[in-house]
Amino acid sequence: MTRWRADALARALERVASTEAEVGMRFPLHADPRDGTWVTTRRGSWTGGFWAGQLWLRARLTGVAEHARAAADCAARLAPWAEADTATRGLILWYGVAAGGRLGVSTAADEPARAGAEQLRRTFDPAVGTLPWGTAFGDPAEPVIARVDGVAGTVPLLCWAGEAGAVAARRHLRTHLELCVTPAGSRPAWQREAGGWAPRAQPPAGWSRGEAWLLLALADAAHWLDPGFGRHGRELAARWAGGVPPAVRERPDSPPDTSAAAITVVALAKLGQRAAATALLKELVDGHRTGAGGLGDGCHDLARGLATRHELVWGDYFLLLALAILTGAVPAHAL
Repeated sequence: MTRWRADALARALERVASTEAEVGMRFPLHADPRDGTWVTTRRGSWTGGFWAGQLWLRARLTGVAEHARAAADCAARLAPWAEADTATRGLILWYGVAAGGRLGVSTAADEPARAGAEQLRRTFDPAVGTLPWGTAFGDPAEPVIARVDGVAGTVPLLCWAGEAGAVAARRHLRTHLELCVTPAGSRPAWQREAGGWAPRAQPPAGWSRGEAWLLLALADAAHWLDPGFGRHGRELAARWAGGVPPAVRERPDSPPDTSAAAITVVALAKLGQRAAATALLKELVDGHRTGAGGLGDGCHDLARGLATRHELVWGDYFLLLALAILTGAVPAHAL
């Protein structure tokens, strides 16, 4: 194990411990870059699985029974999200609930994860070939919305849950691949109108985290569905995976989004591009870690001016997962 990766992994685990001590029963969302203090949520929002996921990873890496209990308790608090009307259930349930069994820590949460996956699958709309984005975060039920951040997590969750889920996952991913990749770049959000699909203004064209989510979904689909998805992933990685990107590529002066880069590291590792994954990981470790060991310089929501140069809980999660994969502690396709 290369020393810098081992040291970075140790520091990331220290950050899990300090975050746990601070947030208690709440879920961290983003941390102030000045002092590392977390803004938290009671229910977890779409990001809750990434906190439970960090706890599951810690339990896998340490083997400590107390850590496994903490992860299981946190995952149990995500149970209400199984019935929420949102495609981000894929992120919540895969990384936060199914992770216990996938990492070999505990299979106790497998049944609720599969039940939640089935509820998500039932929302699939065959007329438009997608799982609708949903209404849980204030968006309308009509027109149907398709967003690329509803693909990552969803693909492996539905495939893991059974054959019917895999069928829905395949069509859901293909629809987003056709919509979101353009000759000039990417369009992450669409709505279904009478004449077909029309782009939405937000998130904007060139949203780098959306590109990273799609890369991750393709990497997972290459494992769970068809190796051919890996070819698409590698082609897009050649376009999108060059260093830490700006939050919006069409705005080169926009702040960086290290969380997009961390997601990309995991996608590259899953696609077998270990050298590229390691180089990008080292860029993050050398240039963007906070004093507490987390991942700084993430951009949550540029349009709203929300947490635009912050430590983000999903950035910390994917940094930890990337380190675990690239040190050989966790198989690339465990999650």
